[in-house]
Amino acid sequence: MTRAALYARYSSDNQREASIEDQLRLCRERAEREGWQIVENYTDAAISGASMILRPGIKTLLSDAQDGRFDVVVAEALDRLSRDQEDIAALFKRLRFAGVRIVTLSEGTVDELHVGLKGTMNALFLRDLAAKIRRGQSGRVINGYSAGGLSYGYRVVKKLDERGEPIRGLREVDEEQARVVLRIYQEFASGRSARTIAAGLNRDGIPSPFGREWGASTINGNLKRRSGILYNEAYIGLLVFNRVQMVKDPETGKRISRPNPSEKWQVVEAPHLRIVSDELWNAVQARKKLYGGTRLHKCRRPKHMFSGLVRCGCCGATYTIKSKDQLACTAHRERGTCTNNRTVRVPDLERRVLEGIKQRLLAPDAVAEFLAEYHAERKRLNAKMRRDRHRNRQTAWRSR
Repeated sequence: MTRAALYARYSSDNQREASIEDQLRLCRERAEREGWQIVENYTDAAISGASMILRPGIKTLLSDAQDGRFDVVVAEALDRLSRDQEDIAALFKRLRFAGVRIVTLSEGTVDELHVGLKGTMNALFLRDLAAKIRRGQSGRVINGYSAGGLSYGYRVVKKLDERGEPIRGLREVDEEQARVVLRIYQEFASGRSARTIAAGLNRDGIPSPFGREWGASTINGNLKRRSGILYNEAYIGLLVFNRVQMVKDPETGKRISRPNPSEKWQVVEAPHLRIVSDELWNAVQARKKLYGGTRLHKCRRPKHMFSGLVRCGCCGATYTIKSKDQLACTAHRERGTCTNNRTVRVPDLERRVLEGIKQRLLAPDAVAEFLAEYHAERKRLNAKMRRDRHRNRQTAWRSR
């Protein structure tokens, strides 16, 4: 009997989680009409079809196909499996190599022609969808509405248009958060550093935009992307759109942002969003310009053996590069919430850790335990080899 695997996926907020069940139900009905035995269901919920890299369901399906767990994959349509031309071609090739067919309710049995034509159509659909989204965002900016997320200092305004539809992008000043924004600008203009400001906000128990503790990077932001509290033009009543473009890394499947040249920016006045005066804004920007040259935090820092693994013994925060070869607690340096001001040199850290590992691994008890585990595993593998050899002989004898 033909063994079938069912696959379903939905990707956007416009679809419901029940969409998965609807797809599986239709695929199940098709399999039952064909007389196929359903052996497994694979799903990816609320995940884009533009890449297979970040979809655990499709990755498990491919792995099980290589193990010969089923003979056919049933899906609602080819775009449920993938909308990317490269991915759908690779998926088709790998499944065919494993002896697995693809059958969809829309296209029937999938062949090379479907992969070529539908793959192109799905890629064009994604491109057109992205263009429509950007067009809608641009239109909102022209009308003085926000095109993206919610910046610190503002709150969402819920209002309906004449057709009863919600107006997206409406914002108004949040007075409590606006006072914090003004405080940051005033303290920075008076000569305080972002780290000092962050430490003061944390001491006063003021939550950051993310609801956690303040850090210097949240205040400083990034000059090229004009991110962070001190670079947000909304605070002087300007909405800026198309500052960055989002592209998907084909190696990781993750979206990354790339700055657009300033001539592509769309800038619209929105005086109802102003929090900071022009004088204060200019004072802050003038002080920011004083930091010339390539700063340490903008350099590509060399990774050391224990990058991301070193933690503060007092608060648990990560230890990161403070100077050329010194590590320090980020909570102490960036947020002022930890009293641990001890630093450690990278060469000293590596030497001490490696010596400790060497001593532990070469301890007599550790060596004895390793040898015992090795012999037990070797014994298990030999027993499995004998069973497999015996089973192969019996199979060969029956086939005669």
